[in-house]
Amino acid sequence: MSSKSLTSRLFPFVDWLPLAKKHWKEDLIAGLTGTIIVIPQAVAFALIAGMPAEYGFYTAMLTPLIAAIFGSSYHLVSGPTTTSSIVLYSIVSQTMPAEFLPENEVEIFVSLAITLSFMAGVIKLFMGIARMGKLVNFVSNSVIIGFSAGAGVLIAFKQLQHIFGVEVPQGSSFYNIVSYIATHISETNWYTFAVAMATFVIALLIKKIKKINRLYMLFAMIIGSLIAIWLGGTTHGIESVGDIPANLPPFQLPNFNFDTMYGLGSGAIILGVLGLVEAAAISRSIALHTHQKLNYNQEFVSQGISNVVSSFFSCYTSSGSFTRSSINYQAGAKTPMSAIIAAFGLMIVVLLFGEYAKFLPKAAMGGIILLVGYNLIDFEHIKQIIKSSRREMIVFGATFMGTL
Repeated sequence: MSSKSLTSRLFPFVDWLPLAKKHWKEDLIAGLTGTIIVIPQAVAFALIAGMPAEYGFYTAMLTPLIAAIFGSSYHLVSGPTTTSSIVLYSIVSQTMPAEFLPENEVEIFVSLAITLSFMAGVIKLFMGIARMGKLVNFVSNSVIIGFSAGAGVLIAFKQLQHIFGVEVPQGSSFYNIVSYIATHISETNWYTFAVAMATFVIALLIKKIKKINRLYMLFAMIIGSLIAIWLGGTTHGIESVGDIPANLPPFQLPNFNFDTMYGLGSGAIILGVLGLVEAAAISRSIALHTHQKLNYNQEFVSQGISNVVSSFFSCYTSSGSFTRSSINYQAGAKTPMSAIIAAFGLMIVVLLFGEYAKFLPKAAMGGIILLVGYNLIDFEHIKQIIKSSRREMIVFGATFMGTL
């Protein structure tokens, strides 16, 4: 093995740094867009995971930074996700000791969650070192396109609560969201709906203007926020992001108690494997459009390192985020530098502009993410699958429905 290939394996960022210097404007725009998008998601995912809101910010700051440095995908953005948050909550809830003082409940839960995240990270890292990433090559394109389309629909429908202003229970499935919205449609907040649709339409219009189309998401969110203020904001029920804790991830050791780790063992395996499948599927679905050659072993290693290291800084488990990765790609990112910019951008926002960022309307972000979800559905490839063979169509359909 040459010294150059060894360096590339240990420090993959040396390969894309020259490209980052060339495309710094595109990465900067995508990074700033990602900073804004992740603010409400960090809060939501922390709540889904049963963690205090600040832990969502900690995870969104540190894990994408580390994963971007050691990963191979130019567009994958890591951090807290719906899937990892739900699974973590389920595992930790079942592992909580039968007897504890009520005032210590949150502290115990957080301790178990961070230890579980460390263990899941070790499993991911081991699978990467063992070169098990090649298993991803056996997954057909029909599966990836079905997963991408299903995720696009799911992402779009999960924004309906912010678009209609209807409070959907946290962690609801696709079918529960559809049912809940349908039965509560009469409760629609038309001010919220107006902001979401205005942002959506403005994004479409700006995207058609060649000179500024790379900024369409960023500009649309800014204009949507101004419209929300003009309509009266929270006085008319237009929900904003809310208070943002102004501190960076503190150093905190996971709980290395043997009995605790033994009890979390099976859950760590599930969480680790699920996180790798999610990250690999997302990076591959974007690579179908960019034609980038991916190193899945490197992706496994990067996910493992990011989870292990971040668990020492009060972060819980993370994986690839379909929403933020898709936004990153559609906003024009060219290298992982965009994810690094987004991570540092979030740190700056939290420390210096938290009092202003809390006024960002969720409806405006909902309008943008609705568009992102639609763009994830690859209609051209879906038509090709339908025409090619019945077997591929069944595989696509099963994956699509399974994702939902």
